[in-house]
Amino acid sequence: MAGGISLKVTNRVPKRPIKKLPSSIELGSDATVEDVKLALAKAAGIADHNRLGIYDPSTKKTLKDRKAPLSSLEAVVKHGEVLVKDMGPQVSWRTVFIMEYLGPMLFHPPILALRNYIYPPLYSLLKGHVPAPATELSFAQKAGFAMIMLHFLKREYETVFVHKFSAATMPVANIFWNSIFYWSAAGLLGAFEIYAPFSPAALAKDPITTYLGIALFVFGQVGNFRIHKYLSGLRKPGETDRKLPQGFTFQLVTCPNYMFEVIAWAGIIIATRSPSLIFFISIGIYYMWTWGWGKEKAYRKQFGDQYKKKRSVMLPGLL
Repeated sequence: MAGGISLKVTNRVPKRPIKKLPSSIELGSDATVEDVKLALAKAAGIADHNRLGIYDPSTKKTLKDRKAPLSSLEAVVKHGEVLVKDMGPQVSWRTVFIMEYLGPMLFHPPILALRNYIYPPLYSLLKGHVPAPATELSFAQKAGFAMIMLHFLKREYETVFVHKFSAATMPVANIFWNSIFYWSAAGLLGAFEIYAPFSPAALAKDPITTYLGIALFVFGQVGNFRIHKYLSGLRKPGETDRKLPQGFTFQLVTCPNYMFEVIAWAGIIIATRSPSLIFFISIGIYYMWTWGWGKEKAYRKQFGDQYKKKRSVMLPGLL
């Protein structure tokens, strides 16, 4: 093809070859990674081109930016080759996030509504403690319910209207593994513990502590939303490449959205005195730190001296 790009096509996993995969393809000079997927899917008779993972022939790492021009990928140009793998049925990132955040909102209202039936069988196991009637919610329990529901409603709103995703899809199995943590820890476990008539939230007597938790929650949520709006605005519609964020708290940590997320959950925990939510956010902090460190390394590699290295990726001086 005059002025075009000719690429050798190789199965990433030879033991699981893609049927009808062509040995080579011809593309225009302005072709992108996504164009490779589309061309190969058409040639191989694959309905969803998102099933195909395209890999660097040297590092064998996936080419994540689907909008990246092939001409900008040094190894692809040098070797004139791409590696291809069928990643199986796919689901959009947006759908996965919607399902993740839906879980807690499905557990908290019914467990709260069914308190009179869920907890009385447990009273005989309590020594020296007579719980208040199950119909009576403490201020801390009411605040906890409101904050948790508002948090996940905000998450759903951001997923639908704010976030822009650099990757289009992920394997269908991820919808289960990604959701089980939110549904079980923040959803079932959190709700069952917080709304019990004998929980720390039910027995909380100090309203000042609860108000402090509410204040931290509001501060964290506002900061988190502001960061998400800013990050979304860095990319124009259709763009998937990484931009360098600057300003508002980005001089402190790599991912201030994670910092504000932790602040918001700290507020919920302080208000509810909930050990189950401490468990939830502790695991969440580990994953956020892992993702944040990955972003820090990516910024350093992509932007070089233009990027000021951070020692902390999410909590100043700590993580």
